[in-house]
Amino acid sequence: QVQLVESGGGLVQPGDPLRLSCAASGRAVNNYRVAWFRQVPGAEREFVSAISRTGSATYFADSVKGRFTISRDNAKNTVYLQMNSLRPEDTAVYFCAAISTLFNTYSPSEYDYWGQGTQVAVSL
Repeated sequence: QVQLVESGGGLVQPGDPLRLSCAASGRAVNNYRVAWFRQVPGAEREFVSAISRTGSATYFADSVKGRFTISRDNAKNTVYLQMNSLRPEDTAVYFCAAISTLFNTYSPSEYDYWGQGTQVAVSL
């Protein structure tokens, strides 16, 4: 059992950076693969990035490769999503999610635990 809380969202201009945090409580976060998803009204929830339990493997959607970085600090029970060079199409509610598995999955339906989301808006 783990609880997740996202933070760090806000309104930024195109090209700006943001760092999102996913703070976990309960079981240690290193027991879980953690992923970030995003969603806009009328669209399906979209995979953004994931990180393995140890942090040795990371995964990114094509739309964010080269711009976003995922990392974890297991001592702080926190996973981060560093977003650089933000674009208007990055505007969405961003969710972190966790699953106790050794294998990567891109499907939101596979994840067991979810935060409440944090809004990211990229606009002039």
